[in-house]
Amino acid sequence: MGTAHSSAHDTESLRPVLEIEGLTHSLGTRELFTDLSLTLRAGESVAVTGSSGSGKSTLLSCVLGLIKPAAGSVKVTGTDIVGLRSGRLAELRARSVGMVFQFGELLPELSPLDNVVLAALLARADRRGARERAQALLDELGVPDAATSEELSGGERQRTAVARALINEPALLLADEPTGALDTETRDRTAELLFDLPRRHACGLLVVTHDPGIAERADRALRLEAGALTLVSSGASA
Repeated sequence: MGTAHSSAHDTESLRPVLEIEGLTHSLGTRELFTDLSLTLRAGESVAVTGSSGSGKSTLLSCVLGLIKPAAGSVKVTGTDIVGLRSGRLAELRARSVGMVFQFGELLPELSPLDNVVLAALLARADRRGARERAQALLDELGVPDAATSEELSGGERQRTAVARALINEPALLLADEPTGALDTETRDRTAELLFDLPRRHACGLLVVTHDPGIAERADRALRLEAGALTLVSSGASA
């Protein structure tokens, strides 16, 4: 019975949640991506590093549908988002994508719980069920009760941001320099939590970071340079 369960889990883990093919995009006269491709599967983490201006944040913007590339496809859970109408794109993002920003981007006057619940309500989730799921996520991530998120430490705010990104059970989790504003100890704890999420929540994790120490925790670490992604390191589960 254990073998059957494991096989089912393995099959689910092989499911692509992000497929980028032939991505080409220029910024002015500078070509950022040249026929760039990347596949990320459920249960897997990928980190992308690169020098400032290499296009790391632009890559995330293409995945979010905020930038339309000159050529190529960006499939999120099997749907090519390039060319999607704004309403359909917003619906897919709310349902399938979670985002963690460098500074958390919480509403400071709201409690951690309300910050997380708000993300669920914006996706039109049931209010009562959303509060229960939000509290469960905050408990799982070790976020204390607080009247406002301003009362939290930097690491606690970032864990709240992770809970907010997970509240709608996304297939794809994106993180833009998620540890860039944290001290070394908090950075390491936050990174450990982040890279454990694909296994615990059956999602794919794409992290953009300038920090090689963070990138090496991923199943695959890639470097964006001269418009292409090259493999830097590959973990045991890649």
